Amino acid sequence: MRGLFMTLASAENPNGGLSKEQLAEVIEKTAAQHTRFEKVLLIHPDYSRHDFTDAAVPLLYQALASRGLKQLDTLNAAGTHRPMTQVELEKKLGLSKKTHPLLGSMYNHEFDNPDALMHVVDIPASYVKEKTSGHLDKPLAVTVNKLLTQGYDAIFAISGTVPHEGTGYSGGTKILFPGISGPEVIGLFHWAAVLIGIPEIIGTLDNPAREVVNEGAKHIFALLPKTPLFSLNMVYTEDKSHNVVANGFYSGAGLEGFTAALRAAAALSSKLHIKYLDEPKQVVVQQIPEMYDEIWTAGKGSYKLQRPGVIAEGGEIILFAPHIHCFHSNAAMDADMRKIGYHGRDYVVDYCQRNPDFNKNVASHMINVRGLGKMANGAETFSFKVTIATQISEADCRAVGLGYRDPKSLREEDFTGPGKLWIHEGGQWLYSRR
Repeated sequence: MRGLFMTLASAENPNGGLSKEQLAEVIEKTAAQHTRFEKVLLIHPDYSRHDFTDAAVPLLYQALASRGLKQLDTLNAAGTHRPMTQVELEKKLGLSKKTHPLLGSMYNHEFDNPDALMHVVDIPASYVKEKTSGHLDKPLAVTVNKLLTQGYDAIFAISGTVPHEGTGYSGGTKILFPGISGPEVIGLFHWAAVLIGIPEIIGTLDNPAREVVNEGAKHIFALLPKTPLFSLNMVYTEDKSHNVVANGFYSGAGLEGFTAALRAAAALSSKLHIKYLDEPKQVVVQQIPEMYDEIWTAGKGSYKLQRPGVIAEGGEIILFAPHIHCFHSNAAMDADMRKIGYHGRDYVVDYCQRNPDFNKNVASHMINVRGLGKMANGAETFSFKVTIATQISEADCRAVGLGYRDPKSLREEDFTGPGKLWIHEGGQWLYSRR
């Protein structure tokens, strides 16, 4: 591994799409750095990422097949999102066992199955305290899916880069830690990001949360000293028909290579994925795409509008998603979300102090969606409202502290003009004031 170049290859076209040949060239240059590919593991993003995995992975399969591949296993780095079906996995990856005979097992990461995980090391409490400015003073366990240690000749991790609430930008080492970690890791990591401050993190590359991610990933790389880990980092947009456009593709090996590929991807993402507004908006409708099929993921539509000056004082964020029927498909997490409700940081921090075993991942989500808010004399105040227009009943919305609108009542033509904005394919891009 030490002989591999830090940055292997890249292709970039900010104003248009990369060709199949350009994607293949990046993959070929990456694969040329190693000689043994009989048994390979591919770690990939889940259904909530609308990227070009389905275009890149078949090219990777071809490159590996020409180099002696006998078995390609895949692992869905779902974090705490729901598992994907076989049909979804095949569509996501552009592979099927009928047409790709070397395709082996297609795994979903089981974040809540202790038997699927292994403990690597604990990040000291002192380090965590330093990175969270004293907000969190406890060790962070580094756990990871056991599949990584099952004798693979190489491991590829493909992921996309967009502004992200927990790490500044998605991609890079995040797919390993916390992407294929255990619930305590995922929960504590997101909780730490909330304590640091989501509006301060999202859309920044160098931040304390990313440093924690890289620290955890460092120990995962150390666990596999003889297994090369390659990063394939995607940057993408959508055309007018909402088809994915491949704008950037970056490759790196090892921890330094993952970091270098992410840095290049984030530089392009900052130009393509941050939308600038000339005025604050009184009301914004985020039309949530069907890939976000729970409020758990659709909530991105709220926190990507929370940079200062985007929503006017007293304004409203509407998450328009007629296809959504639940807060979370996992019954236990759904119950926790209903138990605590959507509140600001002071309220949730106090709640967690009184209920120390409460799911910190759920706690983080509630703040992310509702916003930081302020608490004074036992009362919460917020600078904006959050409303959902889904199949969830008005009573259930009110019970968790969210506003309600009948999705049938929303028409795009009613949200044009000064102070109003309707966003198609919502929840993907970050908004900021010019």
